[in-house]
Amino acid sequence: MKLVSFHDGNEIKTGLIQNDIVIDLYEATDGALPKDILSLIGRGDEALEKISGLGMFSEGDKGVRVLNDVTLKAPIPRPVSIRDFYAFEEHVKTARKKRGLDVVPEWYVIPVFYFTNHLAVKGPDEAVAGPADCQWLDYELEIACVIGKEGRNISSEDAEDHIYGYFIMNDWSARDIQKQEMKVGLGPAKGKDFATSFGPYLVTKDELEAKRTGDRFDLSMTAKVNGKLLSEGNFKDIYYTFADMIERASKDVTLYPGEVIGSGTVGSGCILELGTETHRWLKAGDEVELEIEGLGVLRNKVASSREEENHVLPQNGGDPSQTSHHV
Repeated sequence: MKLVSFHDGNEIKTGLIQNDIVIDLYEATDGALPKDILSLIGRGDEALEKISGLGMFSEGDKGVRVLNDVTLKAPIPRPVSIRDFYAFEEHVKTARKKRGLDVVPEWYVIPVFYFTNHLAVKGPDEAVAGPADCQWLDYELEIACVIGKEGRNISSEDAEDHIYGYFIMNDWSARDIQKQEMKVGLGPAKGKDFATSFGPYLVTKDELEAKRTGDRFDLSMTAKVNGKLLSEGNFKDIYYTFADMIERASKDVTLYPGEVIGSGTVGSGCILELGTETHRWLKAGDEVELEIEGLGVLRNKVASSREEENHVLPQNGGDPSQTSHHV
């Protein structure tokens, strides 16, 4: 199933995509299913079974909207939390090599993550502005999973039972701000907390089973800027699986439905890795298009000066080899 959050007047409601229509799950079930997606996720298998039993809808049916007429929000507009990991070895190796560093041995011992701003989430086709003093704005091509069942000290063997589904994630990064703040030994924080994009929909985990290969999924991942292909990778190349990440995240901590776990950047999945000789840093008017097989396409435009919250975006580039540790 492909679930979305969409504008309906002054409300944000939960919908199910079928071909080119969106079904308002609250309206179509006369209130038997909740309006918001966090409440839906919290109902677990019971709600999923009810949705599965709805059958096919057509235009004109109760609760049906035409997809092209609907404004989509992020699938989870306000997640409970966002933990972003650092799980693709190629990305880690390449990024550190640019700074003349090897991968630290500890990276191979434990999957590491940071918390980002769960209140700064953007949806598909929503404008994104970098910090006012950012000169090196970057995208990051990632996949994220959503926790669907509460758990604590979850083993990697049991972690799949706690995954609700997946969506594309863009962990927007202000590389110059990140470089400066991380010299102190904390972060990333202000280099990351201005925006994270999710979308276009939340795909329940059963939809990806046909692409499973062992404990991974064979899903191609690409990123384009203004139509130009820059990044190509595959989810199956991840070093730490989501099961590994969930085991680490839940150690001595309870995970709750609606928490989001990001994979970190796939190999070649950002300008920092590619280098400005391949593409300059992002600037106002650029359109970033992330695509993951089975999960759709997530598009966002970089906002122009004062287009979003009076942010002013940079027009010039910088040297990625000088950027500090990143995710």
